[in-house]
Amino acid sequence: MRRLVFFAVGLLAWLAAGAAGHAAPAAPAPAALGRVLVDLAGEDPARREAAVTLLGETRDPKWLVFLAALREGSVYARTRGGTLELVVAGTKATRGDQEVVDIRSAYERAPLGIVPLAGLREVPADRRLRLVIKPFLDADETRAQLADPDPAVRRGAAVKLGNQADAGAAAVVEAALAKEPDRWARRALTEALAQIRLAHGAPEARAAAARTLGAVHSMNGLPALQRLAGDAAATPAEREAATLAVRQIERWTLLATAVETVFQGASLASILLLMALGLAIVFGLMGVINMAHGELMALGAYATFVVQNWFRAQWPERFDAYFLVALPVAFVVAAAVGLVLERGVIRFLYGRPLETLLLTWGASLIIQQGLRLWFGAANVDVSSPTWLSGGVPVMAGVTFPWNRVFIIALATVSVAVTYWLLFRTSAGLRIRAVTQNRAMSSCLGVRAGVVDAATFAFGAGLAGLAGAALTQIGNVGPSLGQNYIVDSFMVVVTGGVGKLAGTILAAAGLGGLTKGVEPALGAVFGKVAILVGVILFLQRRPAGLFATRGRHADA
Repeated sequence: MRRLVFFAVGLLAWLAAGAAGHAAPAAPAPAALGRVLVDLAGEDPARREAAVTLLGETRDPKWLVFLAALREGSVYARTRGGTLELVVAGTKATRGDQEVVDIRSAYERAPLGIVPLAGLREVPADRRLRLVIKPFLDADETRAQLADPDPAVRRGAAVKLGNQADAGAAAVVEAALAKEPDRWARRALTEALAQIRLAHGAPEARAAAARTLGAVHSMNGLPALQRLAGDAAATPAEREAATLAVRQIERWTLLATAVETVFQGASLASILLLMALGLAIVFGLMGVINMAHGELMALGAYATFVVQNWFRAQWPERFDAYFLVALPVAFVVAAAVGLVLERGVIRFLYGRPLETLLLTWGASLIIQQGLRLWFGAANVDVSSPTWLSGGVPVMAGVTFPWNRVFIIALATVSVAVTYWLLFRTSAGLRIRAVTQNRAMSSCLGVRAGVVDAATFAFGAGLAGLAGAALTQIGNVGPSLGQNYIVDSFMVVVTGGVGKLAGTILAAAGLGGLTKGVEPALGAVFGKVAILVGVILFLQRRPAGLFATRGRHADA
């Protein structure tokens, strides 16, 4: 009975302190909590859980550190002078034939010396007790993240606090909001504060919170607003504010979905363009049906993997720069393999499309098997550098991932460089001359063999560049190329063989259509629908969007 009285006195003391100071930290080692530690070391599960709750709700950083040690199994009990004392164990060692441990006090963490482990009794934390401890430690970690120098971390912490909607976190969110410089972090904190007030405020505060959530277009707060709008016990002002906020958020959601779909379409179009750009040169300008194009992409991806591992082993402090080095390396590796392939066998088969198709298909199988033997059959992991992680928020509910933004920029630069090379340089003039009339170009002194080799190597290098980019959004394995070869040919054929502008338009059209139909049909049936659409389009326009003149069989 006396223990219950002490526990009740301690609980009332904490409640009084909390009411007076908005959950201010408790004074160091309060006497009212001394009995709580005794309950924590006892055998009664209910008392132990109540003791953990009391310690956690103080929000005292020192008690939270103590709870973390309890969860890790580092808290022990010992009896000194007839008084039970809890201590936190540190480093364990062996001294002679007994095991000793360094111990510290529970609250102040003051050193208490090195004692035999046999003289201590472990205070265990079973699964139920760890579940009670977890919310307090998570909340403490989240509050610490509000002071992180990275705005993205602060935004994540604010969203987490808003979803938890803990009344005790309101003061913390208000303090963070008062000094937050980042626009999107301020919005997340405003949203979190409104979610907390919506859950715990008075009717007037709940109505104001509903209006705030509607103004910031809070998708996270939508479920709570919908419940409030249909709550018969709420005041008319609350229901009206919640209903208006729900309408605002739903209209904003439609706009956000449209913007996100457009971005996803542009991202997919950029990926298709990167994959098809090299094939457009090799197939479109040279008339070579290169079935090994996908494997050239895989070589670029594996080259990126090798560069990553090299940086990780040699220059770990400069790991984030590995991808900038991997891009040209992937281009050079794929271009070198393409040059060997063209000079070794393909140059003897110009004008013989069936033999070229079979040859490059065989080359693709050889490259695949070589990758399996060298790197293994399983997928390899390519990590993203920190500057390609995360995303940039553009509007409420819409964030553009940096890796996708980078691929769009890379595709744009690749197209610009390819256009400049083909139409603004003497090398491009020679490529177009050989494409249109090989015999006349040779008579005018153009070395057609050198042009063939350089063109094929450049197209292969673009495939390697596409493979390096694909490492940031997908898995890297020996069969990587097989997943994209059909899409690449589909883009080139739809745009018009040999036409760079047609390749760009076809990639944009197919990417946008794919993302447009996927929400309604799903990924698999969406792909089938796009394939059927391309077949029907080619029935009407066999030459694609733009008709072309090619070298065909005049080799």
